[in-house]
Amino acid sequence: MSATARKTALNADDIRALKGQRPIVSLTAYTTPMAQMMDAHCDFVLVGDSVGMVLHGLTSTLGVTMDMMILHGQAVSRGLRQAMMVIDMPFGSYEESPAQAFRNAARLMAETNAAAVKLEGGVEMADTIRFLISRGIPVMAHIGLTPQSVNTLGGYKVQGRGDAAQRLLADAQAIEEAGAFSVVLEKVPSVLADEITQQISIPTIGIGASVNCDGQVLVVDDMLGFFTAFKPKFVKRYANLGNDAEAAVAQYASEVRAREFPAPEHVFAASAPRKT
Repeated sequence: MSATARKTALNADDIRALKGQRPIVSLTAYTTPMAQMMDAHCDFVLVGDSVGMVLHGLTSTLGVTMDMMILHGQAVSRGLRQAMMVIDMPFGSYEESPAQAFRNAARLMAETNAAAVKLEGGVEMADTIRFLISRGIPVMAHIGLTPQSVNTLGGYKVQGRGDAAQRLLADAQAIEEAGAFSVVLEKVPSVLADEITQQISIPTIGIGASVNCDGQVLVVDDMLGFFTAFKPKFVKRYANLGNDAEAAVAQYASEVRAREFPAPEHVFAASAPRKT
């Protein structure tokens, strides 16, 4: 079942054209209300596979499925009118072959009205990126810390230090040449992120990278402080809603147990008062 059609103000070409013009703003979203809140403020909204950890309690993104991405993509699409929607391709949906990637990317876009897909990988995914773009699917790439490869990277570690810097530069150049319209740089040393940003013609979107990237993205639940016990170094908390929510739940429980809620103003009379 397709999401309700909508007109998107920004597209992949618009995002690409923002390089060198002004910083690009992005956040993740997984629900309609959150998408509605950020629509007027973000250039693009990412339906991230981080939804598996943020909303479904998974320990990594590896268990996220196509059906989960489509469900949340449809929800986010209903909340957007101006911002571009980009959706993550989940683990196992594109690595096997370019043909597999096309089938799944086409399904994601058709069933969610996303304007582009995002996939992880550099040099090794260049042919797949090229294949998708030649068939009408805009691609945002993702290099540095690629969470779907956490088991081969040895954990959620900074990528691109020392000799590994040249590999990340090669990744960035390969995906640029393949036609990606932008690239996410995650947990990359700031000096390297600056160098990549200067060397390639497509926008870099930083998350734990550099203030000089062409744009920034954060997981919205992180920056709103919904998690009270988890705060990555690269996250700035703009609110502490987790503490506020926990306090509200505690107050509600206390009032219910004390029979203070519901109060008279929260219940209904047996009959409505007569109008005079």
